[in-house]
Amino acid sequence: MRFDLITVGERQPKWVDSGFDEYARRLTGGWRLKLVTVAAARRNKGRSEAKLRAEEGKRLLAAIPRDARVIALDADGQSCSNEALADKFRPWMIDSRPVALFIGGADGLAPACMERADFRWSLSPLIFPHGLVRIMVAEQIYRSWSIINGHPYHRG
Repeated sequence: MRFDLITVGERQPKWVDSGFDEYARRLTGGWRLKLVTVAAARRNKGRSEAKLRAEEGKRLLAAIPRDARVIALDADGQSCSNEALADKFRPWMIDSRPVALFIGGADGLAPACMERADFRWSLSPLIFPHGLVRIMVAEQIYRSWSIINGHPYHRG
């Protein structure tokens, strides 16, 4: 199963890259996790949040692999248990379509990204720094892999 975590913002602290890479590296058995970054929109006084979101949204949408399912990370999306997330992935493993996950920029995701999403996933009603979300998503994908494969990582 291929996951592309498509996120706004290219530079993160080393600990973010290290944390993401650790969980991506652990995936085996045909599961892969790749980080795809798109540039944030340039901010200036004349640009509204809506225009910034729309510009970033176009970049996110352009980065979706062909035929991919899309998950939008959204504080107002559906929360689910570890087991429920693994259960969501189980049937997706059969058709081998890639899965793209969106993390928006500082102003959130564009409406076009939300409309394209097959699933809106909330990690929490709280807002987290984007770098931390990268690691949290990578860990949750790895945890789903461990549940599906009976690996002892998840002892829930």
